[in-house]
Amino acid sequence: MKGDLFSSEYMVQPAGAAGMSVQNAKSIKYTVNGEMFARQGAMVAYRGSLQFERKSQGVGGMLKRAVTGEGLPLMAVRGQGEAWFAHEAQNCFIVDIDPGDVFTVNGRNVLCFDASLSYEIKTVKGAGIAGGGLFNSVFTGQGRLGLVCEGNPLVIPVSPQWPVYVDTDAVVGWTAGLQTSLHRSQSIGSMIRGGSGEAVQLMLQGEGCVVVRPSEATPQKAQQH
Repeated sequence: MKGDLFSSEYMVQPAGAAGMSVQNAKSIKYTVNGEMFARQGAMVAYRGSLQFERKSQGVGGMLKRAVTGEGLPLMAVRGQGEAWFAHEAQNCFIVDIDPGDVFTVNGRNVLCFDASLSYEIKTVKGAGIAGGGLFNSVFTGQGRLGLVCEGNPLVIPVSPQWPVYVDTDAVVGWTAGLQTSLHRSQSIGSMIRGGSGEAVQLMLQGEGCVVVRPSEATPQKAQQH
């Protein structure tokens, strides 16, 4: 076969070292040699001897719900082979987590991750009122985390002198050392009169970075995730 579709730009390469890599802007390739974890339904193709199993409990034998974010179930992928993961043609990115790092991420943005990473599910302080329930996964350990984002994310530095205020529907995640709280940008009178529609934000203070996507979740999108 000939044509642009079959050019090297789109053709996948032979398997390399175990682990994840960005296949293209919209998908992540994972060379599996053992076990890894991914969002249920995110596998778009695979080859080799792989098994996919829904996870009803947590990672590492700990009894905790295998969900990240707002009701997002996980699956374990085991064996030897290659798998490709994607979600709604969203842009894909990889975060390297080293010992001592802590990365908090919204579950709707989790695509896949190494089994060497640990996570626990936490509710962001006060965000249940502002965002209709904002549950985040806190990742620690050593390994790689694959994320999806609608568009190219904004990575905004946060310092003690410059706290950052983000829409709860737009925040993707943040690094260790940041504290969260609710911030009201309008008076009650302004809210009653209509205001700007941006009455409550998540305020992040401290030293680190916050990742924000360049769009807000619509109510329909939020329910789907």
